Formats: sequence, C-alpha cells, structure tokens
Amino acid sequence: MKRNVLRTVVAAGFALAASVGAQAQDFPARPVTLIVPWPAGGSTDVGMRALASAAEKHLGQSIVIENRSGGSGTLGPGQMAATARPDGYTIAQIPITVFRFPFMTKTTFDPSTDFTYIIGVSGYTFGVVVRDDAPWKSFQDLTADAKSNPGKINYGTPGAGTSLHITMEQIARQQGIKWTHVPFKGVSESMNALLGGHIDVVSDSTGWAGSVDGGQARLLVTWGAGRTKNWPNVPNLKESGIDLISNSPFGIGGPKGMDPAVVKILHDAFRKGMEEQSYKDSMAKLDQEAFYLDTAAYQAYAMKQVEEQKQLVEELGLRQR
Repeated sequence: MKRNVLRTVVAAGFALAASVGAQAQDFPARPVTLIVPWPAGGSTDVGMRALASAAEKHLGQSIVIENRSGGSGTLGPGQMAATARPDGYTIAQIPITVFRFPFMTKTTFDPSTDFTYIIGVSGYTFGVVVRDDAPWKSFQDLTADAKSNPGKINYGTPGAGTSLHITMEQIARQQGIKWTHVPFKGVSESMNALLGGHIDVVSDSTGWAGSVDGGQARLLVTWGAGRTKNWPNVPNLKESGIDLISNSPFGIGGPKGMDPAVVKILHDAFRKGMEEQSYKDSMAKLDQEAFYLDTAAYQAYAMKQVEEQKQLVEELGLRQR
C-alpha cells in the first residue's frame, strides 16, 4: 500500500511539472492583462499604455490595460496577489507604495512574499505646481509662507502614503513647517481642484505638464537629482535648499509562484519594448528616465525597499493605529 501511495504522489508530481512546463511552452496563448493601479489619463497610465503597446510586438499577444485605482496605488496589485492565478496572464505595475503600505496600515498582502517581481521599468519626474496667479514665485516663497502660517497652505497628492505625500512631509519636517495634506485619486482630480481654487498646491508627477505648458499653472520645483529636460529653468530641491531626491522607481510584477520560464518571457518582451522608439518618445514627453532592472535585480531591489520603507514610515510617524 505504501508503495502505491508513493507511486501516486510521484506520478502527481511529474504530472504537475509536465503541466507547468507545457504552460510555459505555450505561453502566451491569449492576451495578458496589465493592471495599472491609477486612473486613466495620468502619467502612469500614459507610460504603461505606451510600454504595453511596444512590448506586445515582442510578446506575440495583446497586452490589455486595466485601470484599477485606489489605495494609493496598492488596490490593484493587492487584488491581483489575492485572486489572480500565477500563470502570467495577470500582472500589474508595482508602485513603491506596495512596499510602504503594510507598515502604515493593515493590508491583505505582504510585499516580501506575495508577488513575483518581473522587471524594473522607470521612475517619475515629480514637481510642485501652483496656479499661475498664486503669490509664490519660487518654492522658497512657498515654504517661507508655510513656516509663517502653520496649517494655512494645503496641498494635493494622488493619495496618503504615496511618495508625493511622504516627500512633502519630509520637506515639512526638514523646514520646520506645517501644511495640510489633501488626498485625491489622481492628478486630473487634484489639478481640477487646484485650477478651481479649492487647494493651493499640487505635488505630483508630470500629469500637470499641460497646465504648466499652457500657462494655467506654475512649476516651482522638481524633485530629481538634476534639472529636468522639459523644464530646464525650474530648480530642483537641492537648488532650493532642501537635500532630498524623490523619483519613486517602479516596475512590473505578478502573483507569487509564477513559473520562471513565464517570467523570462514577460521580462524579455518588456525589455525589448523599452527599446522601442515609440516608448522612448512617450517617456521623453513625460520627462521620465528608464530604471531598468532585470528580474533578479528587481527582486533584490524590492526586498531592500521593504526595509527602507518600514524605516521611513517609523521615522515620519505615519503608522495608523
């Protein structure tokens, strides 16, 4: 009887291995869904659509974008981790909030164990904008006013716990100021609130570009290591007297337990897509630079971020009781 049981177990193991191998060999046999955990029309959505269009040429199947916003970019990846099969047909953009949120509040996922990290893609160009008729002509003007009038100035971001929120609070801590955070679902909502006079400031990625270039908004500062290519006359934080860099690199991941062979197919398609001129042109318009990491490097980066974001949340006292 024991021999029969052993044979059954071994046979089942071989059958499973054969099934997985066949799955990888046939992948992809149908379109792949890429979850973008932000609203349509924002900088992430625009960039990921451009990448999907470029990568599907090399994947041999369509890559369908599904916008699933909420939870400061964590709702979509969290739902994927909880419900999607690890077959490569459902993947998601992984914003840095995925590594941060579990230390701020209760989540349904653990970034250390519940995802398969496929490829590092890019980082954002972040900046602070105000209405064109606002009294602040520079970021120093804004922080000086905030220091003189605690709580007077409010700013919008795409959500609590995002890098925009975190960095604004880091700036406040460094400068000894207090301003009021107003979370939105995305940059289109926050910019409408700004231009409508409902908030004073927007901190976000380059979804504000149209309003800045069109003269309705003024870009006070950007948050990269150097000045941007599209707005070279605007200083960065360091030039404004604040020793911070914030660009929030992101990548693409899937549910835990994905077949490495499927991961490689996806990685290779996205890597080749990143080299397509159409994608490079889209990134240039968004003023985003590549942050390519292969699968092993992106996995290591993710584990490092888990530790760094835990420390950051503790330092800023952002854990919700």
